[in-house]
Amino acid sequence: MPAFDTVIRNGRIATASDVFSCDIGIREGRIAALGTDLGDAGEVIDAAGKWVLPGGIDSHVHIAQPSGEGIVMADDFASATRSAAYGGNTTVLPFCLQENGQSLRAALKDYHAKAEGECYIDIAFHLIISDPTEQVLGQELPALVADGYPSFKVFMTYDGLALSDRQMLEVMEVARQTGALVMVHAENYDMIRFLTDRLEREGSTAPRFHAASRPIVAESEATHRAISLAALSEVPLMVVHVSNREAMDEIRRAQAKGLRVMGETCPQYLVLTAKDLDGLNMEGAKYVCSPPPRDTESQIACWEGLQQGVFSVFSSDHCPFRYDDPQGKLIPKGRTSFRWVPNGIPGVAARLPILFSEGVMKGRIDINRFVAVTATNHAKIYGLYPRKGTIAVGADADIAIWDPDIRQTLTHDQLKDGSDYTPYEGIEITGWPVLTMVRGQVVVREGALTGARGFGRHLERRLGA
Repeated sequence: MPAFDTVIRNGRIATASDVFSCDIGIREGRIAALGTDLGDAGEVIDAAGKWVLPGGIDSHVHIAQPSGEGIVMADDFASATRSAAYGGNTTVLPFCLQENGQSLRAALKDYHAKAEGECYIDIAFHLIISDPTEQVLGQELPALVADGYPSFKVFMTYDGLALSDRQMLEVMEVARQTGALVMVHAENYDMIRFLTDRLEREGSTAPRFHAASRPIVAESEATHRAISLAALSEVPLMVVHVSNREAMDEIRRAQAKGLRVMGETCPQYLVLTAKDLDGLNMEGAKYVCSPPPRDTESQIACWEGLQQGVFSVFSSDHCPFRYDDPQGKLIPKGRTSFRWVPNGIPGVAARLPILFSEGVMKGRIDINRFVAVTATNHAKIYGLYPRKGTIAVGADADIAIWDPDIRQTLTHDQLKDGSDYTPYEGIEITGWPVLTMVRGQVVVREGALTGARGFGRHLERRLGA
């Protein structure tokens, strides 16, 4: 009988801290040995000339989420996790949205039902707190943290989602008592509503004005305020999808003071700008997301945040809608004003190739930083480490094999999601994941889907580091 189910040979392995060459022996879904001359295996995978990395963890994705009247998100759990696997990911963390008047338990029950039997890779849920009632704060939320849901997100903008400062403090108090992590979407709701109303009065309603309605100051002010509330509450904070230097500097200053504040950025802030929203007719709607892409100076700042450790994680903020669809970006109301265009872009499969190509292959970051911000730090922060996020004996055999010599132009048909476009169409990419393995099972190999729908599991999590 072979010693291992699978052995990966001849690859160059990178973790968040080391680079080394050895073989990986996999048994019963876990890494059982690292070494040479590991003996027989049921399958031998030759990784000569390739990088062998921990599978990507995308801790910020939106899947099958309620999105407003007449709007349907493009991805269900099957299509989203399939697309994630094509992009070298082995775990994603989508958000379970509590709708107003709904209990958290009911929201979770509904969300689990959508995911059951559908996923190609592993998943774990964050919670979105939109209605922090006494029942939610006093009973449901503490119980759910104990049950393995130790992170929740609050919004400072959007109708039906924005919490007041008092409500945010009340949510943070639960986090203080339970040890949970608060994630915040930091944009000033009143600034955005004021500017949106003014732009509409002026007749400035095309998609490109979405960026003008959400300026940098709206993000930097809210970031400062969220950090201040977290400091008062003495809780750790993750500021998600940071798009510019001013907001990043708020996080940097908080870190310099010793506050437990972390930051996240995304591919749209590295390779897109507000000019992408300038397309004729409704083409600019393809790039409507919040915060919006900024300018080249903001791109430089976000790279600095990744290089210097201001940003702990790099996520996609995958929030997909079809473009040519009256239930997607071309919803009829969206033609009357950018206000109504569904807010979000697809990106779960493009996240890692973009950062590998633009970061590692162009010398902006090294391979260890790539692994840290795309896998290891996510696992540590969100309570999945060391089972996930690294290559070590005892860890799940969640592995992506990358060929650094592949050069190609990014197109939507490579990404296998439920949308009908990618905002990253035409970007030249160097390096690509040629094999994605989840718990020892190959899910994608050389562009072919080999995994089984339903193989992915929901993961209960511990409190993060």
